Amino acid sequence: MNSYIEPRPSVMDRIGQTLAGVRDWLDDRGKAAWIVAMILGFIAFWPVGLATLGYMIWSKRMFSCRHRHDRPARFSAPHFAAPTGNAAFDAYRSETLKRLEDEHREFLDFLQKLREAKDKAEFDQFMAGRKEPPALQS
Repeated sequence: MNSYIEPRPSVMDRIGQTLAGVRDWLDDRGKAAWIVAMILGFIAFWPVGLATLGYMIWSKRMFSCRHRHDRPARFSAPHFAAPTGNAAFDAYRSETLKRLEDEHREFLDFLQKLREAKDKAEFDQFMAGRKEPPALQS
């Protein structure tokens, strides 16, 4: 019989898990929830509000509408998936949502290719600049 006992998570691990859960909960509710949390943090204890503001800026939650790219598109949320009782509409809606998700995925792939092309162009320009001999000073 194996008497190995799994170690308990440290206090820092538990705090990290709790903060990740709070972050996910706020992400699910959108940018407005982050702003409310920041304001409440300033009201309760100003360093908490300042830390929240810093995290929002650092993680780009303040300036973008999507944060967790592992979630499906916003339109496939459960309240959009509930059947209405109209089979034709439900089929049309599911087909349209699938098409929008596919277009969204294609657009993200396109943006990634643009970023890669820009990075390659900058790198090629850098390498071309390195091959030129340095200018002689008189």
